[in-house]
Amino acid sequence: MPQTNIKIMTFAFITWKVDPEIFNIGFWGLRYYSLLFVAGIVLGYIFMKKIFDKEKLSQELLDKLAIYVFFGTVLGARLGHCFFYEWDYYKDHLAEMLLPWQGTIGEDFKFVGYQGLASHGGAFGIVIALLIFSYKNKISFIRIMDYMGVVVALAGACIRFGNLFNSEIYGVETSMPWGFIFELRGETVPKHPTQLYEAFAYLAIFFLMYWLYNHKREKLHRGYIFGLFLVLLFASRFFIEFIKEVQVNFESTMTLNMGQWLSIPFIVAGLYLMFFYKEKVKKS
Repeated sequence: MPQTNIKIMTFAFITWKVDPEIFNIGFWGLRYYSLLFVAGIVLGYIFMKKIFDKEKLSQELLDKLAIYVFFGTVLGARLGHCFFYEWDYYKDHLAEMLLPWQGTIGEDFKFVGYQGLASHGGAFGIVIALLIFSYKNKISFIRIMDYMGVVVALAGACIRFGNLFNSEIYGVETSMPWGFIFELRGETVPKHPTQLYEAFAYLAIFFLMYWLYNHKREKLHRGYIFGLFLVLLFASRFFIEFIKEVQVNFESTMTLNMGQWLSIPFIVAGLYLMFFYKEKVKKS
């Protein structure tokens, strides 16, 4: 009987134990998440400036827009977390809803990551803020949302890279060679780096939206770019959620988790804007 040589292939998984804090001075420290959060805002501003220049809109209007978006994002993300994920706690601690800097401490007493912001809440917050902005500044809401649809995915990618440095919002166990062992969370087996999956998906969406704006916007009706952005971003979020670990205990009994349920209205809204909303570009 001929001898059979059986080769067992092994993979070197990625052991991830990056300190979320870049440096510390006394009681204050700069963290990767904060740096990337700010980077997302700055990059979004830079690309929005290019759009405003092409549309012959003023710098003053852009600066106002940036303020509305910033506060809409932070307040919406915070309130979204409280209402969607931990309402059982915050209904009895309403004052704490305005404190987004809650975090997790690891066994070595180092900060691991923020746990008080929700991206879907941030999306709702931006929409509400821009409804107010468009009303006060007498500019089409859908027009502004088309511009936001170009740049928001880039900021979202930066935030997901920040989540990676915080060792948070990762996936279930995997045997893939790119699995991450998140040691700061006490993990001993590789997990899907869903932060990276989302970040790369968002970067691809940004490049597509930016290309569409620069080359196809005159052939598209108002709302199409924003609608496509909603469909692509929240559909990618919906499917990636299937391989994420549950974020809160009550999700363990759900067929679709909270992130997926919250993504569905955005996908539906996006489809409506793409195929049923017919405001022409020249009318705005």
